[in-house]
Amino acid sequence: MAAVSSDINMVRVTNEEFVKKARDCEPVLLEKTVYPSHIVKIEKNGKTYPDVSVTGTPEDLPDHHMKKGDSICLDFGDHQVGYVTLKLASTGSPQDSPAYFRLKFGEIAKEMTEVSEEYDGWISRGWIQEEFIHVDVLPAAVVLPRRYAFRYLEILAIDTSPKWQLVVEEVSCRSVSAVDMESVLPVNTEDELLRRMDQVSLRTLQNCMQSVFEDGPKRDRRLWIGDLRLQALANYETFKNYDLVKRCLYLFAGLTRDDGRVGACLFIEPEYIVDDTFLFDYSLFFAPILLDYYEETGDKETLKELWPCAYRQIELLKGMFDENNLMVCAEGFWCFIDWTEGLDKQAAAQAVYIYCARRAAKIAGILEELDKVKELEKEIGDKVRASLEYLWDENTGLFTSGSSRQISYASQVWMILAEVVDQEKGRAVLKELERRKPEKGMVSPYMNHHFTEAMIQCGMKEEALEYMKYYWGGMIRLGADTFWELYNPENPAESPYGSSIVNSYCHAWSCTPTYLLRKYFLS
Repeated sequence: MAAVSSDINMVRVTNEEFVKKARDCEPVLLEKTVYPSHIVKIEKNGKTYPDVSVTGTPEDLPDHHMKKGDSICLDFGDHQVGYVTLKLASTGSPQDSPAYFRLKFGEIAKEMTEVSEEYDGWISRGWIQEEFIHVDVLPAAVVLPRRYAFRYLEILAIDTSPKWQLVVEEVSCRSVSAVDMESVLPVNTEDELLRRMDQVSLRTLQNCMQSVFEDGPKRDRRLWIGDLRLQALANYETFKNYDLVKRCLYLFAGLTRDDGRVGACLFIEPEYIVDDTFLFDYSLFFAPILLDYYEETGDKETLKELWPCAYRQIELLKGMFDENNLMVCAEGFWCFIDWTEGLDKQAAAQAVYIYCARRAAKIAGILEELDKVKELEKEIGDKVRASLEYLWDENTGLFTSGSSRQISYASQVWMILAEVVDQEKGRAVLKELERRKPEKGMVSPYMNHHFTEAMIQCGMKEEALEYMKYYWGGMIRLGADTFWELYNPENPAESPYGSSIVNSYCHAWSCTPTYLLRKYFLS
């Protein structure tokens, strides 16, 4: 997810004690050397998602004598995150010019067919995974200092000379992650699609678990709190790396705005720093993440120490409601919810606030802060009553949002998750939603996860499982090794950035099928 709002004039505050605790939880990354599995040819053939055919094995590499304009594409067999080394040589006459070549990396085959020179999107073209390299003397080992996220690697000889050719003798990747796939047992099912869905989810989560829970190892390579919430849930059912969750919680609590507001994301390098991006829903999610962590680990010391930060988010953001206890989406209001263009976010934001306040109240109860329990329960009651009085439409049986009374998936889903309606009424809402199919749908795996959870919460487990097969299964049918940042089944190549060449195809918020399957279906 790219930045959507900023507060460049803010004052940052660092709690050094919290940051030290975060440093103490920093993982030692596991390393594994991976080699290509095949030499391949990737052809568009008029398709959005191209054909991939095997043309050779890595043992054939020295037989490819590459002159000007020649290229070779390597398939590493699965999505990798790591550092690439190339062993290069020359053949023919003595090398009378530098070797000049381009490396192009792709998380999926589609990236390999896109032309970077044609990119005209609104985020930096620096995210396009290419390197242009000169090597004066061969043989040589070229060790790329930059970490890449990829399955495919194309090597294009831009120029040699008429007298000699470039030879790629060997290519390897030193893959890195905080966790090991082998530490998690596969799900117990005979359904091949569910097995594959679980493995792709696990790989997505593994490759996003680095020194923090990254949102995507290709882009943005940052710690976003919305992604963290879902990654942590998936981690609890699989890798169980509790220290990495604890580390991220302390980083968010230790790096805030001067009023205590938790940022939407953090930078880890060259130093720990909170970004100038703040989102209404993301700040509030600190409380659910903290509660989930406590319920999984029983770590009451961390719960108690970080509770003031969680409560502060509620305290700060309850001022964004009017005298009728309705969310006011005024200037300066920024809330993510989903990438859906034109989505009115009032109702969904109201529901997220209720959802997070319920979890804050539960923390207060655990810590026996009864005055805050009472205060938060009143706050929840007021916001629930306002939602039913002003946002519920009896004629449609659905929640509306904003002055246009827009009907969307997001509004219904979050009102259900916030328990504004009971299970029976929630089930009726979801059935009417599916019958009506409003224009404002869902485009991110993030929102589709919440839709699936709403179905499960309403006792619609069979429908939820079928939906997972449709949605995440759709990415698998298009060849996904890891799940994507954005997937719209009606427009699979959609991008919120102006071009899919900068889309992330291994993205944290899409990793939740492994959580959903293991918690609700295959335990």
